[in-house]
Amino acid sequence: MTAFGNTPRVRVAVLGGGRSAEHEVSLASAVSVRSALDPAVYDVVALTIGRDGLWRDAAGQPLADSAAASLSAALVVLGGCDVVFPALHGPLGEDGTLAALLDLAEIPYVGSGVRAGALAMDKWATKLVAEAVGISVAPGFLVTADNAHEVRFDHPVVVKPVAAGSSHGVSLVTDEADLAPAVAAALRIDDRVLIEDLVAGREVDLAVLRRADGSLVVGPPLEILLEDGRLFDTEQKYDGGARFVIPAPLSAEEHDALVDASLALFAALGCRGVARCDFFLTARGPVLNEVNTMPGMTAQSQVPKMFAHQGLAYPALLDELVRGALAPDAAAEQGRR
Repeated sequence: MTAFGNTPRVRVAVLGGGRSAEHEVSLASAVSVRSALDPAVYDVVALTIGRDGLWRDAAGQPLADSAAASLSAALVVLGGCDVVFPALHGPLGEDGTLAALLDLAEIPYVGSGVRAGALAMDKWATKLVAEAVGISVAPGFLVTADNAHEVRFDHPVVVKPVAAGSSHGVSLVTDEADLAPAVAAALRIDDRVLIEDLVAGREVDLAVLRRADGSLVVGPPLEILLEDGRLFDTEQKYDGGARFVIPAPLSAEEHDALVDASLALFAALGCRGVARCDFFLTARGPVLNEVNTMPGMTAQSQVPKMFAHQGLAYPALLDELVRGALAPDAAAEQGRR
């Protein structure tokens, strides 16, 4: 990679942490991104959002002693940067809130805008969008604290918070006695809970990248292999118990169906940068699980591994994302969203 023409190094702020349950995962993503950005091209500024809401500098020192004051100080730092790389996962980051802040401040940033972030974080809204463009989803319904007592068990289901990541609060329920505790656990994370029919199928993920030139590329499919009867839950995601196969062994018909569905979702949600689309591949075709607009971004995360297998190395992937955020059409899109 080379600098952008003869211009000075691009000043990029990399944000990590956040106030969601994915704080530690986000820290790992941010550290990895910062270390992989080419120092010949990029002048990297590290900022972290603590669980307490305070913004902190590279040394871990709060920029001010209250969340509001530290945010104000952070905006000064961000305003001195060319672009922001928000390696934040989950609510109050990936859900469009940070994108809204940066849009208001007119600061370019990597990743999806307000609309796509908010829609994709809301699993119920994502299902509605998917169905509208002809993509199958698992039958399911919403539960809140007001009607949780009305839920009845008559077949295996998956219980999950509507807006959370890394499978926090997700439970597989195969016994009636476990349903109420599962719903209660999910309600501790979000005030809306999604109960879906258990889908029997292979777990296959695809990633869509909008390159700096505006073209779209879909990475090779990744299959997640688990022990029989297990969910790809938080424990499985981070204890090394799951095995990834890249590329997933698929027929041409299966591959094309997954690619078409991923591109359709990327467009319908209005995604930018990179997004990961997670599916169950069933005998009847793909069934959408969820869409992540800021997936894990360490070198060993799923999306970087997919594109590395295709020949796009991790530093080059990050370079594409930053360049894409600085492209003239990207700035116009951010202003509209």
